[in-house]
Amino acid sequence: MASFDIVSKVDPQTLENAVNTAQKELQTRYDLRDTKGGIELNKKDNTILLSSENSMRVKALEDILLGRVVKQGIDGTSLDFSADEQPSGQLIKKTIKVRAGVDKEFGRKIIKAIKDAKVKVEAQMQDDQVRVTAKKIDDLQAAIAVLRRTDIGLPLQFVNMKS
Repeated sequence: MASFDIVSKVDPQTLENAVNTAQKELQTRYDLRDTKGGIELNKKDNTILLSSENSMRVKALEDILLGRVVKQGIDGTSLDFSADEQPSGQLIKKTIKVRAGVDKEFGRKIIKAIKDAKVKVEAQMQDDQVRVTAKKIDDLQAAIAVLRRTDIGLPLQFVNMKS
């Protein structure tokens, strides 16, 4: 049986480079020069912390970060900007999660997209990835083509192809 895995991951070194270049840009921008706070990467929790004096500057930090992430070749949808801003003393902080792995909700969307396309493959959820199996490699390639056309809302990589 031929198979491949569908995963969603971000290279940690590339993400660190993007955050570092965003921090450098923050220091050189005239409108944000005397800003308290900044951009910090927490590798352990896989999150990015933005902090500044007001929500307008936090929004500017988001724009800087997103621009640098995209320039480094990371898909912008791998960052989850949905968290709310929280006041913390004189600063406003916002935590941005870096999406790693395919959770159950996105796994269901992937499996549903494959089933709706009526490709002769079998898809199943395994931990933080989806394994797709078929009798022929052509069917697997058709499943990959279907997923590339479908907007799941998560950057997908197709790895571990076996025939």
